[in-house]
Amino acid sequence: MIISTSDKIPGYEVVQILGIVEGNTIRARNLGRDILAFLKGIIGGEIEEYTKLMAESREQALDRMKAMATGLGADAVIDVRFSTSYIMASAAEILVYGTAVKLKKK
Repeated sequence: MIISTSDKIPGYEVVQILGIVEGNTIRARNLGRDILAFLKGIIGGEIEEYTKLMAESREQALDRMKAMATGLGADAVIDVRFSTSYIMASAAEILVYGTAVKLKKK
């Protein structure tokens, strides 16, 4: 399945719009990561534990969006966007959404 932030896919034409598809996940930090992040905050630099947590969350949200698009019979999802929001002090939501489409080779 083609996933793109663009509204066009080179070499293809959109022949049918199937609708909006989305995937999300809500992740909470854990005590072990928080302690490591606190220590890293003292000395400075990237907080790899949180970077990894967010990367895993994005992948899970993308997988859920792809599954929804596959269920509609889509060949691609275009105009893909990500959104992040805090749910509570120790949890955040990652949302990914786009337009599921059928394609035809030009």
